[in-house]
Amino acid sequence: MTLHDHHEVHRRVHHRTATVRGHEIAYREAGPADAPVLLLLHGFPSSSHMFRDLIPLLADRYRVLAPDHLGFGRSAVPAGFTWTFEELAAITAEFTEVLGLKRFALYIQDYGSPIGLRLALAHPDRVSAIITQNGNAYEEGLGAQAWAPVLALIAQRTPATEAPVREISSPEGIRWQYLHGVPPEQQDLVSPDAYEHDAALMARPGQSEIQLDLISDYGSNFALYPAFQEYFRTSRVPLLAVWGAGDEIFVPAGALAFRRDLPEAEVHLLPTGHFALETHAGQIAALARDFLGRRLTG
Repeated sequence: MTLHDHHEVHRRVHHRTATVRGHEIAYREAGPADAPVLLLLHGFPSSSHMFRDLIPLLADRYRVLAPDHLGFGRSAVPAGFTWTFEELAAITAEFTEVLGLKRFALYIQDYGSPIGLRLALAHPDRVSAIITQNGNAYEEGLGAQAWAPVLALIAQRTPATEAPVREISSPEGIRWQYLHGVPPEQQDLVSPDAYEHDAALMARPGQSEIQLDLISDYGSNFALYPAFQEYFRTSRVPLLAVWGAGDEIFVPAGALAFRRDLPEAEVHLLPTGHFALETHAGQIAALARDFLGRRLTG
């Protein structure tokens, strides 16, 4: 087998499942079994599908694992589950244990950020490095207009405050999340398959209430921001922020804020939006490979 063939084998993406607390968790995996582990945690309203272009670009060097959070993608949607970020983080921690992952770097985006950072708080010894792509941990990162209806829902959940938040999960709301902040000349690089895929999954029975429960719980993540920031200061975890600078949900100030607690944090603002991998997967992969090659501690 040539070196090229060897790399091609590892870039093949396997679509697998693991059982966590009796629930089926779907995940994508690629790369050598004995390579350093990179755990990719997706955001709302997507799934591991958002990493479809990135995984093959990293899998020659890393064991890349991308689960669908419970309730998202191809993972189970159990009735009676308590839809909170604390519970999703606990499921994610158990997922890593089921797969026998002792140490891993995190790649976090959107919802993946509070889920992954809760995991880091609980098990700081397991996290070797963090790549955050529009994955927020600072109040400065919250775009005022995008968050106004969510903050109103968090303050008081009523039919009136639920209505505008339901729109976030609509096909139009999802398309906006993919296209806003992307320069007009690059918008045709965003595959319609991505937002149509997410919209189809969000249209399944029960999803509207699940997503309202999770968004209503987002205040629990704000409450942990000081703890996340203390973790950064005490752990000195190597961190790379690669951020779509046009994102109106998690604005660039949130990327720059990491330097306050991690002066050595590496921050790159890219001319794109919230789902930066849609237009900049190659550039993000190059930045990730360079960063991990220099900073990964094992």
